[in-house]
Amino acid sequence: MDRSYILLVEDEDNIALALEILLKRAGYEVHRIKTGAQALPNIRARRPALVLLDVTLPEASGYDICQQLHMDEDFSGIPVLLMTARATPVERRKALALGADAVLTKPFEIEDLLAEVTRLAPLHAPQATLQDQEAVRGN
Repeated sequence: MDRSYILLVEDEDNIALALEILLKRAGYEVHRIKTGAQALPNIRARRPALVLLDVTLPEASGYDICQQLHMDEDFSGIPVLLMTARATPVERRKALALGADAVLTKPFEIEDLLAEVTRLAPLHAPQATLQDQEAVRGN
């Protein structure tokens, strides 16, 4: 898995373009697809560090894709950030129950998106804590 590779599944061109530019500027490599049916084949072909997934898509919903990823042992470790225009608590709980690691309600703040992306797919390995370093040295 490439830490910097994000699969963006978004059918709205203007939203997808803005997200792609933003994520590339943040240092990520982004591959964008437009339909839910394209998601799983693309994930199989190249395992992403994160799937940034819209809920409302042609051919298969983001919920369906999220659930399939969550249920498949080969893909269950891939984080999913679900984007939805539906801001209800019920929709949020549904997304999390189906395996989403985070949910953003459209429209969202750029800072919120980048914070979630960085949390779910950090570009660099986390720094070892002082305790971890001391344990390695035998102190």
